[in-house]
Amino acid sequence: MTGVVAWQSGPHTEAQTSDLTYHRLPDDQVVRGPAPMVGERVLGDFAGATVGIWEIEPSISCDVEIDEVFVVLSGDATVQFDDGTPDLELGPGSVVHVRSGQKTRWIVRDTLRKIFIAAPAT
Repeated sequence: MTGVVAWQSGPHTEAQTSDLTYHRLPDDQVVRGPAPMVGERVLGDFAGATVGIWEIEPSISCDVEIDEVFVVLSGDATVQFDDGTPDLELGPGSVVHVRSGQKTRWIVRDTLRKIFIAAPAT
């Protein structure tokens, strides 16, 4: 990610209420209904990985994942996988690892906010 600085020790970020930068999810990712708002705030780099906060409004969307570990802070959703991986029911406290290239369908019932650690692009 261009322009991301190394994450340094210092003031903490309140992940539940931190301001994010919002945009509409691209139409090609929307399965049904209007395009949801998606928010993100990149906190920086840690050991070569990107750390940040991400949020999505209730919606049904699809994605091709990157290698990422995330912790759900709030919300309610199901993630379905095209590769036969069992569905994941997400709620506060869920800890998940998705692998690069996995095709997913996100069914978000209540605005979902997560902290993510994403591997560098290869």
